[in-house]
Amino acid sequence: MADFVQKTTVKTAVRVLATPVADVAAFNTIVQSVLTGNPFACVAYMTSGTSHPGVEKTKETYVAKILYQDSNAKIVGNDSARFSTIAGFNAGAAALLASAALAAAHAGTPARDTENETFSATLKCHDPNGELYMVNFSRESVSLTSYSDDAIRTKVETWADTVPALA
Repeated sequence: MADFVQKTTVKTAVRVLATPVADVAAFNTIVQSVLTGNPFACVAYMTSGTSHPGVEKTKETYVAKILYQDSNAKIVGNDSARFSTIAGFNAGAAALLASAALAAAHAGTPARDTENETFSATLKCHDPNGELYMVNFSRESVSLTSYSDDAIRTKVETWADTVPALA
């Protein structure tokens, strides 16, 4: 019987942030800076006949949270909604806040629960050495997955050290 032989060593690294990213605008600024500035020096590539940029966003999720309070400021209900774009997140949160039917159903006044809203985005990066790896941003951490060359972690870590919100 043949044995399985390990071919690669895939690693994961996580940086837990000292404080969560302040809001969706600050989060978007961080993600867009990687997409437009390419601080990891990623290179374009082709797979299955399709061209890809060196860095591309493959997934994003934004969750708006609403609390409903009675006249004594007691929480009497909550709502949350998940969106796949920031525009949808902003429009959806506004729609939840404006919904008289939801406010009546919860018997309370709606207010954003911005401290507990969540955001995440995954970027696929192609290193000049040929490796594909992922950088996953959330409000509370940044993770680097599916890499094997430690130089990739060093590049990402060095960049993250220059972004105050990622301390």
